[in-house]
Amino acid sequence: MSASAMMVLYVLWLAAGTLDFHFHRRTDLPHTSGLRESTLHGVQLGLVGTGVLAWLLLADTRALAVLLAVLAAAHAIAGYLDTASADGRRRISPAEQHVHSVLDVAPWLFVLWVAHHAEPAWALQWRPAPAQEWVLTLLPAVVVAFSWLWELLHCLHSARSLSR
Repeated sequence: MSASAMMVLYVLWLAAGTLDFHFHRRTDLPHTSGLRESTLHGVQLGLVGTGVLAWLLLADTRALAVLLAVLAAAHAIAGYLDTASADGRRRISPAEQHVHSVLDVAPWLFVLWVAHHAEPAWALQWRPAPAQEWVLTLLPAVVVAFSWLWELLHCLHSARSLSR
């Protein structure tokens, strides 16, 4: 898979993440599964964000591929806990479930892409990407980050209102 194809996959992954937050708003997540589920979304974003930053900062080596696989596995566990925490508290539509499929598979495709292009080294090597790659990678991710922050703020507000 070429770097251009990988970038298209990355943008589709981010679009799926943004669409997932749309589904959360439609099912009134702040008043249903609330802060617990939103916190797990933050954990998932943190794991994915750590992987993206590692990829931008480090050389594509076998060690990086292993690190990304560990982060992808942790993301999968957090994703399971996320769905389990929402089960019975809010409706997860078939469309949202399909979006979750994209969100679940994309990290593993990224790991496979990095592993396929990896240098045969078992050490993490500092090799920051050019500034243009940072901008092209992080700028679209801001939309997903803001979607989560919006959700989290509404969950915090809802939790505060309930505790009064």
